[in-house]
Formats: sequence, structure tokens, C-alpha cells
Amino acid sequence: SNLGFHSLASWVAFFLLLWTFSEGGKLLVVPIDGSHWLSMRPVVERLRQRGHEIVVVAPEINLRIDSSVHYTMKTYSVPYTKEYVEAEFKKTGYRSFTPQRFLEKFSKMANITTMFLDSCKRLLSNKELIEYLEESNFEAVFMDPFFPCGQIVAEHLSLPSVYFVRGLPCSLDFHATLCPNPPSYIPRFFTRYTDRMTFLQRVGNFIASLSSSLACSFLYSPYDRLIKEFLQREATVLELFSHASIWLMKYDFVFEYPRPLMPNMVLTGGISCTQEKALSQEFEAIVNASGEHGIVVFSLGSMVSEIPMKKATEIADALGTVPQTVLWRYTGEVPPNLPKNVKLIKWLPQNDLLAHPKTRAFITHGGSHGVYEGICNAVPMVLMPLFGDQMDNAKRVESRGAGLTLNILEMTSKDISTALKAVINDKKYKDNIKRLSELHLDRPIHPLDLAVHWVEFVMRHKGAPHLRPAAHDLNWIQYHSLDVIAFLLAVVLLSLFISLKCCLFCCRRCCGKKGRTRKSTKSKSH
Repeated sequence: SNLGFHSLASWVAFFLLLWTFSEGGKLLVVPIDGSHWLSMRPVVERLRQRGHEIVVVAPEINLRIDSSVHYTMKTYSVPYTKEYVEAEFKKTGYRSFTPQRFLEKFSKMANITTMFLDSCKRLLSNKELIEYLEESNFEAVFMDPFFPCGQIVAEHLSLPSVYFVRGLPCSLDFHATLCPNPPSYIPRFFTRYTDRMTFLQRVGNFIASLSSSLACSFLYSPYDRLIKEFLQREATVLELFSHASIWLMKYDFVFEYPRPLMPNMVLTGGISCTQEKALSQEFEAIVNASGEHGIVVFSLGSMVSEIPMKKATEIADALGTVPQTVLWRYTGEVPPNLPKNVKLIKWLPQNDLLAHPKTRAFITHGGSHGVYEGICNAVPMVLMPLFGDQMDNAKRVESRGAGLTLNILEMTSKDISTALKAVINDKKYKDNIKRLSELHLDRPIHPLDLAVHWVEFVMRHKGAPHLRPAAHDLNWIQYHSLDVIAFLLAVVLLSLFISLKCCLFCCRRCCGKKGRTRKSTKSKSH
């Protein structure tokens, strides 16, 4: 009878699962490869668990987007090899440790942007795949808009879109949503300013705000031609971005500086901070062996597999000066001076290790994914930003008193050692990160559940037009009320003109009457 009960329970569970799947919708996902996908994947997997059918469209050559039981994978051919992609990303991380001229950095960045553009062209020219997407009756598109190929597809399919993004170059996300973005207290990316700027910093921030349009032109102008060819109409990337139903913003005001948001912008910072899992026996043994001193977790992100030997040697020297066991995620050549307290590991369960009570510090490159895991688990940080928004992320952590930032090009072994000892031994860093963690975790709903809710909301309601402000229907003159100001100015000037004319007329009349009175008086006296 016990066996029969279990068999019945299994069938009930199976039919409930089928019923759940039948109630689910169909979602198209267009991700960006690399660390962007790592933060997007938990949302996709949770949506699948809730019964939705997921189709992920990705290039057949990629680094992180693997096939999975959680979604159907649809790939398209691209004009580059996996070795080329790995080499480009590897070089990007490696070059961060050596000084480079601006034009040199610019040309190397062009290689990656060209690769994404070529990938987009191949997707849009794949007639078989586009026909499949047209016939699949999706309810929405979930995408990372850092490169706009997903939105071009969404426009072609006439589907509402949900964006999952940390931020776009030159504040394009705030331009697209028409969100107020004053440079007086909102620092621009790459400036490393806080929200409390001096006069000269505000001048620099204002200039950065004006000059950022050049970066947009470099990144996105090639897509304007692609849009015209594929959609058969004139449109800009900014115009397509403005059609997004919901923007899931991967930050939280515990970490980000307070600023205005629009109704369709939802904060989902800390989405990767899920409940920690039990450590494997291997890692549990290492952590327990660390004794009362505990451990330090060291990872420079998924794009850095090796660093120049000179810098690796300096880092190894510094790590040997602390009594803690250091778990260093590193796959490059082993430094000859590697101390006994440092364990080199090809992969580590970062969030689970940070959640362990014996973790004393976190050495990180300052990617938003890792920073939020550090905040969530209340671990003070030593930040070594490499590129992109990592410098700004590091500045935000440092300005909150939750860590220290090192210049990757100028830091010495002594600098690393001093910073690491400070965040471990100085109680203020632990207190500050603990306060941030408490604020971050005091929320009515987990960011992952919030993100899933809004994706499903857009699927159910075919978009979110009620959250779209009427500002999108106004031109530049109307938006800034220049026509109203001109009208009121004209009314004031006309009123002043009429008042002046009336005064002059009255003056002439009065002066004329007095003149005639005097003349008549004189004539009578004669």
C-alpha cells in the first residue's frame, strides 16, 4: 500500500506539472554573452520552473550560454571561431594590467563591438530562424539591451519587451525612458565621482555628459543602418529603446546613489544573492582548516583567467602577509613565490563562500554581480577594478565605507597588503558593510521574484502601456515647454508694450490738456 501511495503521489505531481506548463506562456530570450548572461540565467530558470516555455536565441559560438533543460536553444552561425572569442575576452582582461593609450584601448574595444554587430547581422539574415520566430507566437521578448539586436527582433515580431540591464553607455537608458538625469548630482559613468561633487567635479561631469554622445555614435550608429535594412523604415536605436515595456535595473539604492526613476524602471539589484548552498567537502575542509583566522575570497571575474607574471608575483607576496587562508580563483601560470596560505582554484562557489561565517574579506574586480554578493553577505571588500563600470562600482563601495579601492596599474605588494589588513582588522569596514547588508535585505520581495513578476506581467498584459509617460509623444520644444515659455514671454512683452503705449497716450493727453489750458488763460489775460 505504501508503494501504491508513492506511485499515486508521483502521478499527481506529474499531472500538476503538466497543468502548470499548460498554463504558462511562451517567452523569447535574447541575451548577451559573458557575465551579462550569468546574472540573467537565474531569471530564465525561475520562469521555466513557473511553467513558461523559454526559447533562447544565441550565436552558435559563445562562452557562457550553454544548452539546458530549462530552455530550448536556437543558434545561428557567426563569422568567428570560439578560439577568437576566447582570445579577445582573455586579452581584454590581460591588458587591464598594463598601461595603454586611449587610442589603443579604443581600437581593441572596436574588435568586440564589431563582433557583436556581425553577430546581429547574421541573426537578422538567418531567414529560417526568423521564420521560426514569426511562427512561434511568443508573448514577449526578454533581453539584455547592451547591444540592440534583441529589440530589432522584438520590433519585427511586434512583441513587448522587457530589458535586463545594469546601465547603458552615455546614459542611453535614461534618455530612452526620458528619465530626469541632471549632471549636477548624478555622476556619469567613468568619472568616478560621487553624488556630492565639488564645483570642478560638476564641471567635469557636465562635460562628460555632453561628450558621451560620441561614445553612443561609435557604439550604436552602425545599428541605425541595420534597422533600416531589416525593418524597412527609418528609426534610431534610441527610438527602439524607448518602446521597452519594463526596464529591470540591476541596482539598488543601498549601493547606487539616489536618483529619479520612471514608472517602468524596476530595481532588481542583488538578484544573484540567493540562499547559500552547503559547501562541497573539498571547500568545507579548506574553510575549517583555516582555524580562527578564517578565509579571504579572491576572484577577478569570469573574463580574467591569467594576469602578467610580475603582477601575479606582487599579489602573491601581499597575500602571504595575512594569516587568513586565501582562496584565489586563478587559472594562469602559478607564481613561483606562492605562499602556503594561498589556494589556487579554477572555479569556486563565490556566493556560498561569501556567506560562510569564517569569510573575513573579498578581493574583487568590482563587477556588479560580485559587489552585490559581497553586500548581501556583509563581507568587506578590496576592489581592483579593471574596465567598464567597475571603477564607478568601486567608488560607490568605497564612498559607503565598505571597502578600499586599489589602482590595478600602480598598486604594489605593500599597497595590497595594507588594504587587505585594513578591511580585515579595522572594525569600521565590517560595521559599514553589515549596515548596508541589513538595508539591502530588508525588502518586501526578493529581486529575483520581482523580476519574474514583471516579465510575467508583460506577458499577461501584452506590455505595460499604462506606465509609458506622455512625454514620449512630445517633441523637444514641447517637452521643455519652450513653446509655452515663448507664448508667455510674448504675452508679457505685448502687455508691457500695450501698457507703455497707454501710458504714453495718457501722458500726451494730459500734457496736451495742460498746454491748451495755459494758452486759453494767456489769451484771456490779453
